[in-house]
Amino acid sequence: MKIIIAPDSFKGSISASNAAQAIERGIKRYMPHAQTILVPVADGGEGTLDCLIAAAGGVKLSATVTGPLGAPVTAAYGLLEPDQTAVIEMATASGLYLIPSEERNPLLATTYGTGELIRHALNAGCRSFLLALGGSATNDGGAGMLQALGMRLLDSEGNSVGYGGGTLDRIASIDDSNWDPRIAESRFLIASDVQNPFIGPDGASRVFGPQKGASPEMVEQLELNLTAWADIIAIKTGKRVHQLPGAGAAGGISGAFLAFFPASIKRGIDIVIEYSHLRDHLQAADLVITGEGQIDFQTASGKTPMGIAQEAHKLGVPTICLAGSVGRGIEALYEVGITSVHSIVTGPMTLQEAMSRASELLELTAEQVVRTFHASAQKD
Repeated sequence: MKIIIAPDSFKGSISASNAAQAIERGIKRYMPHAQTILVPVADGGEGTLDCLIAAAGGVKLSATVTGPLGAPVTAAYGLLEPDQTAVIEMATASGLYLIPSEERNPLLATTYGTGELIRHALNAGCRSFLLALGGSATNDGGAGMLQALGMRLLDSEGNSVGYGGGTLDRIASIDDSNWDPRIAESRFLIASDVQNPFIGPDGASRVFGPQKGASPEMVEQLELNLTAWADIIAIKTGKRVHQLPGAGAAGGISGAFLAFFPASIKRGIDIVIEYSHLRDHLQAADLVITGEGQIDFQTASGKTPMGIAQEAHKLGVPTICLAGSVGRGIEALYEVGITSVHSIVTGPMTLQEAMSRASELLELTAEQVVRTFHASAQKD
């Protein structure tokens, strides 16, 4: 039996790679001779860098950059084989996890470090970039990233406005005389499943601001500031990112990339599928096991397990999904490629216990799932 193991990470609990290994152990406990192929995946957020290096080969490099609140942090990027595409994982430079919960403030947080990470890769000779934008602490519309790459954002008196989402309403003009010319020679692909626009009810501030520590009052200020920044972007570039689908990803940094860079967006899971050669692995497969921390009605809108299941469904391969939490509305998933959904929680336990035991619980559930699937296949 050939089984493809392709989970995402279980956020805050276990990485995609470790989850895949745990599932494999469960399978092998019942079927030691099963052919298992591990394809840990991500959707363009945290963990994408490691998944792509594992899939395509390459090296992981580090650089000291400015963290979201100004302190230096050690960030990472990857160089993929064979074309030396640089994978920039924004969270390592400007991520929410870098800030203690009580200090999170998107009015102050900046994407400057992400710009420094891009500059580091440019200095290394990279001209092809893959941008993984998930997990950011910021809501500055990419302003800090632009500043790190040579753009000066000036107030009405010609002074620099400073950094963070709280400064955007003071920007009166842009001086791009020191803009890094290598950007025009490069290409940038944004790996993102987010379709939210820059501003509005579904925009960056109102949807994602509260997750980054913004109070209701902060959210309104951030919305006003991003609107003012979008107006300045339109004046400078002729591009209106205000309602552009996807421009609201990662606090609006996606909008800055789309306005100022030779950039395009592609669904994160599709990029990972291509690099991992999942379609080739699915040939003659008997079963796919995927999963992530929570499965519910939102999974059908393009989250990682759905992308995996859609590819498997094209070839008639059943997909079983494992989850830490199974929410409402999963019935819709059965119509679009997922065969069944299973919670890995085996009995009453706290969230903390479930998260700390994720590896063990994945192993146990994978064994039970494969036992059932194998028995059904033999009967048929």
